[in-house]
Amino acid sequence: MNLNQLNILLADDDTDDRFFFEEALKDFPISTRLTTVPNGEHLMHLLITETNQLPDVIFLDLNMPRKNGFECLSELKLNKKLKEIPVIIYSKFYHKKIADLLYLNGATYYISKPSEISQLKKVVQQLITLIAQGNILQPAQEKFVLAADEKNYQEYLWFKNSFTIPFAENMN
Repeated sequence: MNLNQLNILLADDDTDDRFFFEEALKDFPISTRLTTVPNGEHLMHLLITETNQLPDVIFLDLNMPRKNGFECLSELKLNKKLKEIPVIIYSKFYHKKIADLLYLNGATYYISKPSEISQLKKVVQQLITLIAQGNILQPAQEKFVLAADEKNYQEYLWFKNSFTIPFAENMN
């Protein structure tokens, strides 16, 4: 990890969400370098072919085309070169059972994307500070989810049925 500048990789297909994430990093006292990719396929290609500097942290959306965040997390944690990179789930959708699965499969934190930039700025800067301090180990499970709002059950069902979750044995 470069102590002068944190190398952050954001995988998110939503252009607005990528813009807001970049805005959340502005005016922050810790220098950051943000690289963005629009889907999981690009993320994995970039990481597999990267020979110089891997990111210090990956912020990973779950709902992306071509390869979703569940698939990416699984591949990351099975890859010897990539498995130690902290992965922070960064998603609009939240359900406790899904968060529990992500926790068990190695995600470091789970951020439910806040609707206001000020909330996003606060939670992203909190995590960036932890990373800069070298204190980005997976917390106790009850502290895993940050800025989450419970969504209604219908949204959860849509979310659950919209993805292949490689490591999910029983979502009921």
